[in-house]
Amino acid sequence: MATCPECEFDEIDTEDFEEGDTLSCPECGKSLTLVGADELEAAADDDDDLDDDDDLEEEEEAEDDDDADLEDEDEADDEEDFDE
Repeated sequence: MATCPECEFDEIDTEDFEEGDTLSCPECGKSLTLVGADELEAAADDDDDLDDDDDLEEEEEAEDDDDADLEDEDEADDEEDFDE
């Protein structure tokens, strides 16, 4: 049995895993990597995934803003056509 370095849950069964495998803590859900016999550390890619998700959301918001700007310009052009 191994202990989660995040929440100190000490009943994580590592018997079916090999060194380098990634697993989740059943208590807190943190991604963990088996680094030795019954020794776990936080998975390195766990934080990177969160940053990537934030970047994608920011890009999508920027694209939505660009689309809204283009629609506003089209509406302004249409209004000018009616004024003539």
